[in-house]
Order: sequence, then structure tokens, then C-alpha cells
Amino acid sequence: MTVYGLIDCNSFYCSCQRAFEPRLKRLPVVVLSNNDGCAIARTKEAKGLGVKMGEPWHLAREQRKLSGVQWYSSNYPLYADMSRRVYQVLLDHVPRVEPYSIDEMFLDLTGLPGDLSLRCDSMRAAVEQVTKIPTCVGWGPTKAIAKLANYIAKDRPEMEGLCDLTDERVRNRFYRNLPVSEVWGIGRRLAARLDDTGIRTIAQFVNSPEAHIRKIAAIIGVRLQAELRGESCLQLSEVAAQRKGLACTRSFGRPISTYSDLSEAVTGFAVRAAEKLRAEKLDAAHVSVFIQTNPHKREEGWYANQASLTCSPTCNTLTLTAIASRLLRTIWKDGFRYAKAGVMLNDLAPAGTQNTLFDMPSEQGAALMEALDAVNRRFGRGALRPLGTGTDRSWKPRQNMLSPRFTTEWREVMEVDAF
Repeated sequence: MTVYGLIDCNSFYCSCQRAFEPRLKRLPVVVLSNNDGCAIARTKEAKGLGVKMGEPWHLAREQRKLSGVQWYSSNYPLYADMSRRVYQVLLDHVPRVEPYSIDEMFLDLTGLPGDLSLRCDSMRAAVEQVTKIPTCVGWGPTKAIAKLANYIAKDRPEMEGLCDLTDERVRNRFYRNLPVSEVWGIGRRLAARLDDTGIRTIAQFVNSPEAHIRKIAAIIGVRLQAELRGESCLQLSEVAAQRKGLACTRSFGRPISTYSDLSEAVTGFAVRAAEKLRAEKLDAAHVSVFIQTNPHKREEGWYANQASLTCSPTCNTLTLTAIASRLLRTIWKDGFRYAKAGVMLNDLAPAGTQNTLFDMPSEQGAALMEALDAVNRRFGRGALRPLGTGTDRSWKPRQNMLSPRFTTEWREVMEVDAF
């Protein structure tokens, strides 16, 4: 029988902070969104104090009961690298791993010898030993069931972080009591439509006629129903599907009212987008730039605009920044306080693809980009970058509670004193 597992890192962003600061082990920890806006990750201690997902930081910090909470700005370079480390540990224990998100990964457990509970418990212990990240694991005959098993493992302390739903009789006991909204792929709107027809539990969803589910949820609902019955419709993929597009967008730490500052920001976004392209060995043939003021302060004046350009496929930083600058000039307007901007790349294709007879790749440009990336890998992102990205960049997103990038920046690696 095919068996899929799903391992999920508990309060991942907070756990990454705890991994390098043992003093946080039993303290309430909260990680904030970009610009230190609102809570996006909370430990169970923080949840117990009443910190809600999405709660604005400027309101939470005034509450006396939250005075002991340890607040952190989001540190995405650290989180991405810790996710990579978890992935590497898992590869030592199972034949195939499919990252689903930064903190969740599907596992191929088919045909592995021995007791799966012991194996999965050993895998959790290895991840925690190497990365200090606590996890939960659920498994079953399909990916949808594995996702549900993981939810049960995390939601019920008596499961001790493990849930096995390979047995149909065990699944049915849970199905009778779990709401259909807990099924992977059933969002709020679909759950409401199902509720209107009397389908409230997973058991009711699984046992409904296929034609009825198709009428409500189309083919997606039918596939989910089959998955929950133990019929695998979603295969494990070791290679992620090629992107159709990518974007680099940010809200600013303060409103921008000068063209030079906005140009620096947009140039920086284009540089980062180009780095992402090269990391995934892709070229882009369509570039878009957008800018906008604060939609919540329309009394200051509202303006939003976007410009796009089709170009020869490229991942060259200098080419993409020049295009982005040209597009920004066409949509810039004086007299506004801009709150957000971004660069979006589309029409992606494998790097080096020649679309027309006249698209000649530049060996000199490729060598320059390789050298640029090599310097930044060695000395840290942004060590070498176009001057157009600016030097002061006071408009950067607020990160007043940012922890060090312990694993990706040499200047911020932990130091240990030996006696």
C-alpha cells in the first residue's frame, strides 16, 4: 500500500528564533509581519495569553497582560535556511521528500521496513536534534489523509505528535467528529456551500453521492472525496512545477514622496527578482512595475498604477533594472506619498531558451552575473549590487526587533567562548 506522510514544523518562525536563543524555550514568542505590522506566528504560550493571529502590533504592545511576550520582526533569510536544513535531515530518513511550504513537507513512506510509528518518531527526534525545530507527523494512504493526520497530531496533545490514519476503521472514527472545513483544499467558501446542503462533517462529505459533490465543488471536490476514501489522486513530486511568474514587492517603512527614493526601491526589487530567476535557472520575457499609495489613507491622495514591457528572455540584473527604471518613469506622479511598490516577472522559461533567431545569449553578461552571485554568496546578499539600489535606504520596511541571521550571514554567526 502506498503511504504518504506530512511533517509540519510547530510554530515554525517562533521555533527558529528559539533554536538560537534557549532563554525563549518557555516564554511566549510572537513573530510579526513585514513592517512589524501584525502577528503571523505564535507559540502556544503566546496563544494562551490571547495573542490572535493577525493582531496588530501597535495595539498588542499596549496590553499589560502581554508585557512578557518576546516580539520579533520576521527574519525570512533565517527561516528559509532552517527549512532547507529540515529538508536535508529528512532526506536521510526517507527516499523522497516534497516541500509543500516553508514549514511543511510530504514524505514517501511506502515500503519502508519496520514500525512506521517508531520510524516517524525517530525522524522527528533527528530533526529536533539537528535543527532544534519541534515537529508533528501524520501519515495515511493519500496526501489528503496525511494532511488530515498531521492536523490531528498537532491538535491533540494525547497523540504525542504522531497520527496514523492508514487503517480505514481509525479514519472513520475521526471522520464522524471532524468538521469538513479541516479537509485540505476545502476553504471557507466551499465549507459554507457544503454546510448549506447539510454536509458538516468529513464522514458526511465522504459518504455523499459523487454527483452531489461534483455539483457543489466540481472536479476538485470529487478528487478530495476520492482521496479521503483512500484512493490516491495526488502523486508525490520531487521536482517543483516550473514557476509561471515571480514577484518582489514590499510595503515601505515610511511613505516615499521623492522619485529618487522610489527608484532606489524599485531597482532593489528588480535586483532581488533577478537573483531569484538565476537561482531557479529561469529567464523572464515580461516585466511589470506597480506603485501605490496607502489605501487606508485616501485623504492624503490615492494613486495606483502599473506598467509592463515584453522583452527578450533574460535573467541579467542590469537589463532587468534598466527596464524597471524605464517603466517606473512612465507611471511616476509627483505629489503623492507612496506606500508600496513591486516588480513582477512573467513569461518564464528555462534559462538560455532562444525564442527567435535574433535572441543571442551574451556570454559576457552570463559571466558577470555568475561573478555577482558568487560574491554575494560569499559575503552576504547585497554585498555587491548596483548603485541604483541606494546606500541609505531609510524607506526600508521596519524591522525594529530583527534577530541576527544566524546561519546565512558571517557577521551574525553565533560566537562561543571556550574556557
